[in-house]
Amino acid sequence: MVSRREALRRMGGLAAGAAAMGCTGETGEAAGAAASSESGTMSLRPLGVQLYTIRSEMDNGVEQALERVAAIGYEEVEFAGYFGHSPNEIRDMLVRTGLRAPATHIQPAFQTDAWARILDDANGAGHEYVVVASIPPSMRTDLDAWRRTAEAMTGAGERARAAGLQYAYHNHDFEFIEMDGRVAFDVFCEESDPDLVQIELDLYWIIHGGGDPVAFFNRWPGRIPLVHVKDRTAAGEMADVGAGVIDWAGLFQHIDHAGMKHFIVEHDRPDGAFRSIEASFRYLSGLEI
Repeated sequence: MVSRREALRRMGGLAAGAAAMGCTGETGEAAGAAASSESGTMSLRPLGVQLYTIRSEMDNGVEQALERVAAIGYEEVEFAGYFGHSPNEIRDMLVRTGLRAPATHIQPAFQTDAWARILDDANGAGHEYVVVASIPPSMRTDLDAWRRTAEAMTGAGERARAAGLQYAYHNHDFEFIEMDGRVAFDVFCEESDPDLVQIELDLYWIIHGGGDPVAFFNRWPGRIPLVHVKDRTAAGEMADVGAGVIDWAGLFQHIDHAGMKHFIVEHDRPDGAFRSIEASFRYLSGLEI
């Protein structure tokens, strides 16, 4: 088992390697989105992983998988299911591995009992954000459906706030199609309360859907506390971060404006899950912003 001290020691070793490339790997609390380096550049912190990326390894042993994530140097994880464990068991594993789990992906369940259970589980595991992973076609058939979805999610956000949690929505590409001359996601964001329904912007999917992340930051400043960091090849395929064509340094110039606090690596179909997240960590640790 990797202790918190050992995980931090390993992070320090990786940070030293990053410093040789012109940036520091100095760690900080979740509130600090980036840390200054002596050379005047910035290094992203905290770096996290959406555990869907390593789902097959999680199936084989959750705590062992979390230990390997911590050993790479990641500070945070985002859950997408607890793999048969209780929220309290998950919280204990996070303590033992020295990781934080600020967010979890959930289904768009608005029924009273189901939603109460989701909120209880999130608090039990120690999350801050409950993030809707996706919505079914019935919730996005036309602009009126998007408006109804926005209303329902604002209500869910009120209940999350009352439970001490923050509600958020994670996009794919379908949000950026045009309907009756409007981009569907613009209507959703207009009709939902920005304080109660924040956005986890998946930077691969917005680009894949034809959207412009910087324009989105400008339209909804401060509404994007979490981002999914996954790269895209020129042909549109997912790639390890740094192996594609997305201008990460350019996007991360907008950290403060967008409100980004958590940088969560993800790859839906990696060729070797741990190889992929380690390659992404190395790239992001050495990225000059």
